[in-house]
Amino acid sequence: MNEKELVKESKLVLKQYYLGCLAHASYLIADEEAMTGVVVDPQRDIEQYLEDAKQRGLRITHVFLTHFHADFLSGHLELRNRVGAKICLGSRAQAEYDFVPLKDGDRVEFGKVRLEILETPGHTPEGISIVVYDLATDPTAPHAVLTGDALFIGDVGRPDLGADLGIPAEVLAGQLYDSLHTKLMQLPDETLVYPAHGAGSLCGKQLSTETFSTLGVQRQYNYALQPMSREEFIRLITADRMDAPAYFAYDADLNRRERPTLDQTLKKSLKPLALDDVTARRDRGEQLLDVRDPAEFAAAHLAGSVNISLAGQLATWAGILLDQKKPIVIVASPGKEPAQEKEAAMRLGRIGFDHVAGYLEGGMIAAAARPELVQITERITATTLAEQLASPTPPTVLDVRTPSERKESHIEDSLHIPLNHLRERVSEVPQGRKLVVHCKSGYRSSIAAAVLRQTGLKDVLDLVGGIVAWEKSGLPMVGATAGEAVEMGGRDASS
Repeated sequence: MNEKELVKESKLVLKQYYLGCLAHASYLIADEEAMTGVVVDPQRDIEQYLEDAKQRGLRITHVFLTHFHADFLSGHLELRNRVGAKICLGSRAQAEYDFVPLKDGDRVEFGKVRLEILETPGHTPEGISIVVYDLATDPTAPHAVLTGDALFIGDVGRPDLGADLGIPAEVLAGQLYDSLHTKLMQLPDETLVYPAHGAGSLCGKQLSTETFSTLGVQRQYNYALQPMSREEFIRLITADRMDAPAYFAYDADLNRRERPTLDQTLKKSLKPLALDDVTARRDRGEQLLDVRDPAEFAAAHLAGSVNISLAGQLATWAGILLDQKKPIVIVASPGKEPAQEKEAAMRLGRIGFDHVAGYLEGGMIAAAARPELVQITERITATTLAEQLASPTPPTVLDVRTPSERKESHIEDSLHIPLNHLRERVSEVPQGRKLVVHCKSGYRSSIAAAVLRQTGLKDVLDLVGGIVAWEKSGLPMVGATAGEAVEMGGRDASS
């Protein structure tokens, strides 16, 4: 996680915490003279906010959610329980816990800092933005605005996540247009814009890699802020909708509920399990999640396990591919620093996957004397694959990248099923032929090969280095078939 202290003028502190694996930005806003601070859109593991507050001598009095996030579980209950912070939500929010409802024009002041609320529905019905004033510098001009998922750098929030609430995307899109034009775009061009997500998030279509900007720059370059009618805007941002992972509705609902904190969850999740217990659990339908590097997984893994490595976007892919109700057993490399078992359980906890039953004690070393429990994933190089494709009995090549990646270039005659649709479309994979799976550089193909093995396919190989290795070997590529629809975000943050 990269942390940047974005500004310190007068006694104002505005610090951004950027969690790359979830493309999530959270914030600490404080007045050091008043020794008071608030946290906005916190991740569930809250130690970084508490440590910074301790070092600065701050008391965290409030925690704001700009909306009920769908892609991660917020740390509002954790901050409430640890330091007594009041939870603040938009006035349209409904939640099981006590909170302060905030409407247009409501203010929270501490020292020389003023936070003023703008209700900005559209991504969600209860969304708010928070305008930050540094009263010591200029009490009339906004210093910054924290926009949540209403306005991103280069994009705006997707309006189709209200389906679980029965709200059509077109209705939320119209609300978002009004929020942008009648509220956010009325702020001065110099106002700094700090969103809740960056590139790689599935909460928008084409988010920038920049994590903050100014309203003037966004007014000029953000495609969704260009002059257009309300009807044109609705058509634009509801077109080419990305799939919303099933865990989005699950997380959004959990963010409304009273539930156990992350510390409580980890205490019951981090327990060692003997090999026989793990295999018995697998046979009862529990999920084996191997979080090691794809090369380690390929060399030896427990049959029936799926590989989602800590080296990439583990939480996102686990949320997409794992069952929200079946217990999860973690398989990791023991003795690593930080401990892989704890890191994996924490990342799962960040998306509310608290149903971790434990981890394999001793890792795969525990299965060294039990070869009947162990599988390998055969791997193939790009040059060897090219030779086999030229043979009389070529293998099937399965591309599991996103449609936008494939549109740029792909291996001729390869089959295309994006990883997020692989389970539901596995019947499209030809039977009785060798199958070679690839992605960009090998992260997703390792996941895909394991998923395919779970469905009963046996002769499955993983292309080492993915399409990157194919291109570096100088092997031929072709353009994609015209008209492929975007099914998932175009940025491949974890390959």
